[in-house]
Amino acid sequence: MNGFDPFVFRVLGPVEAEAGGQPVTLGGAKQRTVLAAMLLAGGRPLFDDRLKALLWGCEPPATATAQIYTYVSQLRKRLHPGVHLERRTNAYRLETHDAFFDWTAFESLAGRGRADLTAGRFAAAADHLGQALALRRGPALSNVTAHLTEQERPFLDEALLSAREGRIEAELALGRHDTAVPQLMRLVMENPLRERLLGQLMTALHRCGRQAEALAVYERGRRVLRDELGVDPGRALRDIQQSVLTGTLPRPAAREVAVIGPALALPDGAPSPPAARARDRGAWSGVVPAMLPADVADFTGRRPELDGIAAALRGAGSRHVVVTGAAGTGKSALAVHAAHRSRQRFADGQLHADLSGQSGRPRAPAEVLGWFLRAMGVAERHLPASPEERGQLYRSLLADRRMLVLLDNAVDDRQVHPLLPGAGGSSALITGRGSFATLPGVRPITLGPMGSDEGRRMLSAIVGAERIEAEPEAAARIVELCDRLPLALRIVAARMAAHPHWRAEAITARLEPEGRRLDELRMGDLDIRAALYPGHQRVTGPVRTALGVLASAGPDTFSARQAANVLGCSKEDAEDALESLAGTGLLEVVGRVPPRYRFMPLVRLFARERSRVEPLSPGMPDGRRRPAVC
Repeated sequence: MNGFDPFVFRVLGPVEAEAGGQPVTLGGAKQRTVLAAMLLAGGRPLFDDRLKALLWGCEPPATATAQIYTYVSQLRKRLHPGVHLERRTNAYRLETHDAFFDWTAFESLAGRGRADLTAGRFAAAADHLGQALALRRGPALSNVTAHLTEQERPFLDEALLSAREGRIEAELALGRHDTAVPQLMRLVMENPLRERLLGQLMTALHRCGRQAEALAVYERGRRVLRDELGVDPGRALRDIQQSVLTGTLPRPAAREVAVIGPALALPDGAPSPPAARARDRGAWSGVVPAMLPADVADFTGRRPELDGIAAALRGAGSRHVVVTGAAGTGKSALAVHAAHRSRQRFADGQLHADLSGQSGRPRAPAEVLGWFLRAMGVAERHLPASPEERGQLYRSLLADRRMLVLLDNAVDDRQVHPLLPGAGGSSALITGRGSFATLPGVRPITLGPMGSDEGRRMLSAIVGAERIEAEPEAAARIVELCDRLPLALRIVAARMAAHPHWRAEAITARLEPEGRRLDELRMGDLDIRAALYPGHQRVTGPVRTALGVLASAGPDTFSARQAANVLGCSKEDAEDALESLAGTGLLEVVGRVPPRYRFMPLVRLFARERSRVEPLSPGMPDGRRRPAVC
């Protein structure tokens, strides 16, 4: 294996790696588990405690840290130089660069297939989703520890099954119902509670002239849903049954149009015909952009904030809104929910971008402008090269449209400014942790923790009201132990939903010990530590040191002078550090004259933990003094 061999990683089946077409020896199940876990982390740091849980479950051996180090060391020898595997304090991070990763390729192809399906490009949808499904080589993660399989395989399996449903939907739209029936029968047998599959099988059978069998599928599905879940079929499945009964089921859409024959040779300057223009615009041809992520079905509370966003987007004052707040306060969920509520006001479409980017590198405005311009119909070869010209074209196209631009996880004003609509009826909805004070015409909305009642309602919405109302005191204590943060509450609710036999009182007992509370507040991709970590890394080393010292030795609420006494530095230095921490949401400002600062309990626990694994830094960020402790 030489340094130029391309790397291939696979998890949609046995975990494997290849270099230059030759398999790479990955060692035993635990070493493969370490690799798979870091691949699925997508470039995010994977903490030691998380790796221990995926390798050994709840009872890691005393030598667990040393064993992980050995596994990582062996992987470095086998994978170098195609990837970079680095140590970050008590975490590891894997950077795959240009290596092929079958899960990433699957997500890309499946995403394109879903977009094709939404736009009515059924042949393209079937092709893209078929390519995505062809990447599967058997049960995902089939040669790793049971702990990793239990955590990650359900998510992968759900994505694969959803892609199969999408491909079948495209094939039915193209009139391929004869070939769809056998695979649908097998899928319904394996997944008897999936109403979408039941509806697709009924549709395929009916179009094959098998009406009685289609109705029998409905009746069997209805009985299974009633016996297993105690519910009746949903509206969509009932509508299909009624259409089968009345013979009004729609025929295949078959809206795919093929362009046949060679391209026309046109004189210079002559306008291209419509078909050529459609090809020139690529996949976005004829599509109204609808980029918003899925709405949060169980969104709870935040009524004043939702009303404020709606008023601003209606043009009552500022046309643009920025939602700020500490980590875990639910900024993105609020913005997505508010955007969906306002969709009718923006009939020309909705644009969306997550500005945080991959691997902690914020997205450049020029890259995002390229996405948006393509979505608005600009051909690839007509995209301006310079960021300034892209911005001018973007604002010009928005000037006569009513579009909503959702910019999530923005870093600062400079990143957002080129993406703001100019004149016209379009609006921007921004989320981030900074103040964004220099953005023109923006209404700020700051999120703090939820109210206690809101927190209980959120638990009820996710877990079920009966379960929460059965133990009101324990539920109230859970809300407080989660600092009334929506992210923490969602993690707890998800764990309760996954363990229906757990009582709220038992959850409270698991959260009470400070030493394990952060460990309890993580499930799948939801992790309170991961949410706090980016803000912690945004401040300088000396400020992080000051945070750790205050978390360990300072009171819950304090002034800049009190902080200076604890830190052994001047009041001005302490004030600069505190304002920096407040700007990233790691401290709350609870008083104005003079300002006072407060630790949220979870942030205090996180800061203490980080202070134990990061070295002390010798000075304050402005360099004017070198205090005794900072």
